Amino acid sequence: MAAPMLLPGLGRLFEMPAALVHVSRAYSKPQAFTEVLQLPKRQLTKFVFPLQELQRHLLSDSTSDLHLKTFDPSLEDLARAEGFFTATAGNRIEYLSSAVRLDHAPDLPRPEGHTKKMNFFKVGRYFTLVDMPGYGYRAPEDFVDMVETYLKERKNLMRTFLLVDSVVGIQKADSIAIEMCEELALPYVMVLTKIDKSSTGHLLKQVLQIQKFVNTKTQGCFPQLFPVSAVTYSGIHLLRCFIANITGHLKT
Repeated sequence: MAAPMLLPGLGRLFEMPAALVHVSRAYSKPQAFTEVLQLPKRQLTKFVFPLQELQRHLLSDSTSDLHLKTFDPSLEDLARAEGFFTATAGNRIEYLSSAVRLDHAPDLPRPEGHTKKMNFFKVGRYFTLVDMPGYGYRAPEDFVDMVETYLKERKNLMRTFLLVDSVVGIQKADSIAIEMCEELALPYVMVLTKIDKSSTGHLLKQVLQIQKFVNTKTQGCFPQLFPVSAVTYSGIHLLRCFIANITGHLKT
């Protein structure tokens, strides 16, 4: 059901289910990356590397805490990665099916947090993204059976992405998802959403708190955070590049 891909050196087919990712719904008119490259340097950095922009407001001895260089692609790498996420005649991005219940095709314009089943999206010939139900108070009744079973048994799962609201930080529901990933020994990433909703000071405070949590309380979480905005599209290009890289299609 998922799009197969061959990772060099592994000799087998994999898929790339990006659990809990909603970037495909993010923005109705994203800037073409060629336009992004024309931005003034500081504006480009803020748009593409929001974590680096926050670094400017930190004391020099605190910058290493953010793991800014753990994943540090070039602009050329970012441009190449965009090709995977650009729908063309030869690179179709399409809905496949529901993993558990095929009640109906996913209603893409639905409000955030209303996903009630696992929806599979094939990204060209490269990988498959799986949009999974949220784990908060709006979670479906069969969330555990649906999601935990999938995460536990899917052997070709490449990475799980946990969406954390950057306005409020890690909440109880987030902790449940983090504990599940840790118990199942799943490699996962924290994506901080809604970074356009806070002042720089508040966002920086939340980022530092979440980064401290990742550094001291997790084993399987990728050390670098990925702040994004579905409104301004800030951080989305970097996240896409990361996905292209970990699936073996982009070597930085």
